[in-house]
Amino acid sequence: MDNLLYISMAGARETSMAQATSANNLANAKTTGFKADLAQFRAMPVYGDGLPTRAFAMAERPGFNFDQGSLVSTGRDLDVSIRGEGWFVTQTEDGEERLTRRGDLKVTANGELLNGLDQPILGDGGPIALPPFEKLDIARDGTITIRPLGAEANAIAIVDRIRMVNPDPTTLDKTEGGLFKSRDDEPFAADAAVQLDSGFLESSNVSVVEELTNMISLSRKFEVQVKLMASVEENGRVLDRLLQP
Repeated sequence: MDNLLYISMAGARETSMAQATSANNLANAKTTGFKADLAQFRAMPVYGDGLPTRAFAMAERPGFNFDQGSLVSTGRDLDVSIRGEGWFVTQTEDGEERLTRRGDLKVTANGELLNGLDQPILGDGGPIALPPFEKLDIARDGTITIRPLGAEANAIAIVDRIRMVNPDPTTLDKTEGGLFKSRDDEPFAADAAVQLDSGFLESSNVSVVEELTNMISLSRKFEVQVKLMASVEENGRVLDRLLQP
């Protein structure tokens, strides 16, 4: 009974953790540029003092789904999406570089170029800041061209270029907020081969149907584990009655 109780308890705990992963994916099904988390189960031995027959199930996140989400046409000059593989570079409050596929850009009153989560977008020289302008264009290589405020129709100026990178996905870890970071915390080098499309946004790559199916399956697994624990309790009560004088 001890084996059964331990295994079912561990299974229920890890199943609830896997449910949390699926729930987070579902919650971000409409988040621009979101990359879904993957989850899997495996059996793990119990280390330390104890019998070698002891084992428990463990839910783990083996990686992330880096597939590109579908592109949604917006026609907005400040909406951009990475074409194929690659990332935009943003920055935390501590100055650390992070990667994102989110391209719903906006310009603040101070000229700062931010995405929809108010995260600064980095260019060749750091966070991008734009002077007052009447019109803005973003080329496929990330070059930002503006017509300054009050300038003639044919007067254009190149102000910066959005830094786009393409590191090895196996060197990346996911952080809170759906951003990615380098495991060695080194700055990301620009990759001239990465291009973007203006007027489009990349949707989340979460499959709602797949995640809902997974949630139903995990709920059933959790119920089985709870029933096993209830069976252990009932068997214990029966054994107590049999041992009574």
